[in-house]
Amino acid sequence: MADVHRVCRRYHAAIELIGARWSGAILRVLFTGRHRYAQIKAAVPGLSDTMLAERLRSLEADGLIERRVIPSSPVQVEYHLTDKGRDLEPVLDAVISWAHKWIELPDDAHAPAG
Repeated sequence: MADVHRVCRRYHAAIELIGARWSGAILRVLFTGRHRYAQIKAAVPGLSDTMLAERLRSLEADGLIERRVIPSSPVQVEYHLTDKGRDLEPVLDAVISWAHKWIELPDDAHAPAG
């Protein structure tokens, strides 16, 4: 029973980590390579500056992304995945595939298949 409890705790921690609103979308952008703040924001419609900044700090604190300051004028900052973050790509791809198969959204009834 202790093993089940340990697995459940890790599972819940992992789900909370990737399930935080906007985290998956930000990670999906970073799966394509290094990006600056404005590039990430432009790639995720509806994401506010406040929420993006909060999620980037959280993902960095959790070791999924790294922030790199580029010494230039003006100073630029770019974000990229760590090995830990990159390992989530097949996990998120599997969740997306599952969601496309099983999750129906209210507007899906009018959307073309695919």
